[in-house]
Amino acid sequence: MTFERTRPVRLARIAAATAVLAALLIPTTADAASAAEPGETVTLPVRDALAQLPVRAEDRTGYERTKFRHWIDADKDGCNTRAEVLKAEAVIAPTQGANCSLTGGEWYSPYDDRYIDGPRGLDIDHLVPLAEAWDSGAYAWTAKERENYANDLGDGRALIAVSAASNRSKADQDPSTWLPPAQGYRCQYVTDWIADKTRWGLSIDATEEAALTGELSRCPNAPITVMTAR
Repeated sequence: MTFERTRPVRLARIAAATAVLAALLIPTTADAASAAEPGETVTLPVRDALAQLPVRAEDRTGYERTKFRHWIDADKDGCNTRAEVLKAEAVIAPTQGANCSLTGGEWYSPYDDRYIDGPRGLDIDHLVPLAEAWDSGAYAWTAKERENYANDLGDGRALIAVSAASNRSKADQDPSTWLPPAQGYRCQYVTDWIADKTRWGLSIDATEEAALTGELSRCPNAPITVMTAR
């Protein structure tokens, strides 16, 4: 099976969000992303976005997963963040029961190019893992900012339903040590990684920068549109 089948589902979700953001587009310059205020929208080529990310050494001192509260029910509709992502990204919609329990349905896991029946075989991956976010600047955030990051439904690239096996293989690694086994998804993955770090004002380290630069050299210099979260 190929990635084409899921394109109208997950990528349509991202494209729709991008179209909304583009309608709010502000004039951009070479340093637009770094200068943007929270809630502003910037569009720039992905290689330019990478060049704007600050390069700093990472430090995991003090990290605990519990410092990123998730999954929450932000809109109080009975479905938490995990369920909201599952519903949004289903190829075949699941049945929703009491307390937002989901059964049936089908999903596509782009990391390993697999279709998965039912939600039990899926994890919701933080594209930039919580530990990586901590290392890259979230250690200095408020508890509310970390909660917002861990439950980010405002950008379709931030959270992604993938096979549990691929998510656990990735764990908290960055692109210098882990890339999706499905090679056809790697350009999308690193582009989305840069967009997510741009959205949240996170830094990269030197090995991560080298890995991203290397992967992007084989990818289109596609424009990314990002609404800054902080």
